[in-house]
Amino acid sequence: MALPLPTTMPLLAPIYLPGQEPLPAGTSDWEREEMQTALRYQKYIGMAMESCPLKVTMAGGAGFALGGFFAMMSATFAYEDPLSRASSNMSTRAQTVQVFKEMGRNMWSSGKGFAKVGAIYSGVECCIEGYRAKNDITNAVSAGFFSGAILARNAGIKAALGGGVAFAVFSGAIDWFMRKPPAE
Repeated sequence: MALPLPTTMPLLAPIYLPGQEPLPAGTSDWEREEMQTALRYQKYIGMAMESCPLKVTMAGGAGFALGGFFAMMSATFAYEDPLSRASSNMSTRAQTVQVFKEMGRNMWSSGKGFAKVGAIYSGVECCIEGYRAKNDITNAVSAGFFSGAILARNAGIKAALGGGVAFAVFSGAIDWFMRKPPAE
């Protein structure tokens, strides 16, 4: 059975096989191949961006960078008055080296903490989203609860439940704010 032409049925959307869609007049076969290649790469990149390992890695890396940045910014305010420091008998170079070493340790420590939070939350949310096959606020709240509980598990069951509830409320509020339609 032949497919009806769009001119014989004007209200019916035309149906084309993949790769046989009409292109503008004058498009060569080489250009069609290039467009197909670009679409194929676009599909692969989309699949990679939706994969849980990449999301976890990106969240961990971004968390590490953000934590390091926050620690660096807080370190700049910690050294307001160099005269009040106990190590005033050190040379300027030695004081500078000490400040940078301490700043580096704080950046590393804070970065690891933020990376841990980001990676755990992102991984749990991705697993929940894959299981439910939905992307809604329930994923954020559930992932927040499990992540908060995992992060506070060493302090006991009461702290794990409290951390889970607090993280769930925070995650839900952030997700609700981010999904809110913009005011026009």
